[in-house]
Amino acid sequence: MASEWIETSLGRLLSFANGRSSPALAEGLPHPVYGSNGVIGYASEVNAHAGSIVIGRVGSYCGSLYLSKQRCWVTDNAIRAVALDDNDPRFLFYLLGTLNLNNWRAGSGQPLLNQDILSHIPAAVPKPLEQRAIAHILGTLDDKMEMNRRMSETLEAMARALFKSWFVDFEPVRVKMEGRWRRGESLPGFPDHLYDLFPDRLVDSEVGEIPEGWEVRPIGELADVVGGSTPKTERREYWEGGTHRWVTPKDLSALSVPVLLDTERKITDAGLTQISSGLLPKGTVLLSSRAPIGYLAIAEVPVSINQGFIAMKPRDGMSNQFLLRWASVAHDEIVSHANGSTFLEISKANFRPIRIVAPNRLVMETFDRLSQAMFRRVVEHQRQSRALAALRDTLLPKLISGELRVKDAEKFIAGVT
Repeated sequence: MASEWIETSLGRLLSFANGRSSPALAEGLPHPVYGSNGVIGYASEVNAHAGSIVIGRVGSYCGSLYLSKQRCWVTDNAIRAVALDDNDPRFLFYLLGTLNLNNWRAGSGQPLLNQDILSHIPAAVPKPLEQRAIAHILGTLDDKMEMNRRMSETLEAMARALFKSWFVDFEPVRVKMEGRWRRGESLPGFPDHLYDLFPDRLVDSEVGEIPEGWEVRPIGELADVVGGSTPKTERREYWEGGTHRWVTPKDLSALSVPVLLDTERKITDAGLTQISSGLLPKGTVLLSSRAPIGYLAIAEVPVSINQGFIAMKPRDGMSNQFLLRWASVAHDEIVSHANGSTFLEISKANFRPIRIVAPNRLVMETFDRLSQAMFRRVVEHQRQSRALAALRDTLLPKLISGELRVKDAEKFIAGVT
């Protein structure tokens, strides 16, 4: 540790106060409301300033940390912490993240953190000027990841909107039917070069009106639908030193966008032989089939899967982007085909017959080209953010402890942002 760092306690760096009962929540209100697990809604009232650190104080989220960049409300499941004197709040947020606050909880039943415990936790900090420099380096990486997240969410929203327009609402067909879109003319969302892709009539089908020339087909005819399994966990040769990614629904539960780049656990060649579906190729669409039904992602790497999935490998002429968006839109219908007394599960046998409105090949290819362009950008954002997170996690403990100085850390991030 740098010799000029000061040995102190958190109570000399931060002012702690318990949160209060949640105010009324509603969409469209301006201020985030924090519980122990992050933002739980929005309210018109506040009890904490911008720059406040929110610390989960009870239960499984004991010790969780959030830094609010705007005025907010902190509920009674959390503690709000405010930097004292000239200490930098963002630096202190990163410092708290290295202290494993959950290990300081008290109580034999419900785990609990309180103000007194937090105030007496020892810590070492540099002078405020260096605090701000360290916070700037780490914050720059976090800000870039946040920007990537927002851009990815925007691209995802655009892709979902395109699917809904073309394949749920049939808007291109309807605007032609109504005479609002004519050959050689462009409308917002309907450029002239797409005009001849779409028919100008809707016809009756078993699922209602669909564009002329399109088909209603079972999903099992458009994709190979397979499941997975779990190699015996007591067999070390199936797990130790494994290199094949093995997916569980937990791997998808935390994804902000439907891109799977890695898995928590991996299996060996021997373990892979225990899964009938084997190693699924990059581009496979993954749908969690139970507890809960509906997590979705496209595997950007070859993967094997456990029994909690339905995997869809698109057949010739089918787009994985189409399958991904369809499975999201058709969630309620998919769940309606599930069964089970303990928890609902959709089996492969019940999934394959679900009917889907499939466009002609040219429409599918055009949709795939447009969607893939957006999806590739999302994937690139995710890959970049993974690299940034790894760099941040490497630098953070070294900077916070004084092992690495700011000028040396700046060399690591040169050219990253």
